[in-house]
Amino acid sequence: MKDITEAQKDMQSAYFGGATGAVCSASAWLAAAIVATFVGSKEGIFTLIFGGMAIFPASVILSKILGRTGKHAKDNPLAPLAVYGTVWMLLSIPIAFVLSLHRPALFFPAMLLMIGGRYLTFETLYGTKIYLLFGATLALSGFLLAAFQAPAYVGAFAGAIIEYVFGFIIFYQSKKGNS
Repeated sequence: MKDITEAQKDMQSAYFGGATGAVCSASAWLAAAIVATFVGSKEGIFTLIFGGMAIFPASVILSKILGRTGKHAKDNPLAPLAVYGTVWMLLSIPIAFVLSLHRPALFFPAMLLMIGGRYLTFETLYGTKIYLLFGATLALSGFLLAAFQAPAYVGAFAGAIIEYVFGFIIFYQSKKGNS
């Protein structure tokens, strides 16, 4: 790869601009919201944690189903950014989990803040400004849900809705070649 623009286009093409990851993530959030609503907050928390483990593999499969490669070029210099962002997020999950031991309803807002911060790096990864709004929306919702002491299931549903909305916007932009 010669420059960052070429690397970003490779990422956009391989992963549908990140839309498939957002939609798969939204699905994990939705599953967690349903479990938190009908079973319990703790079970919803574990649903998001374990569902989160399936996001990347599911997004690769979805990318392939939709006609993309689901794989970036081996020499893409942005690949480490994707990996390091994922590692940072994984290392942050214990913070949200420990919070949940004291107040289960804080797990989902804490995750929204962390994932919102991670999505800010996707502006560089994919070269699309929508990720700045996406990340800020997740983070702001996490802050507001914590400040207003929303029930756990509300935080999980907020994550699902925001991820689906932005996922479909990014999908549309990528399909039109505007990502």
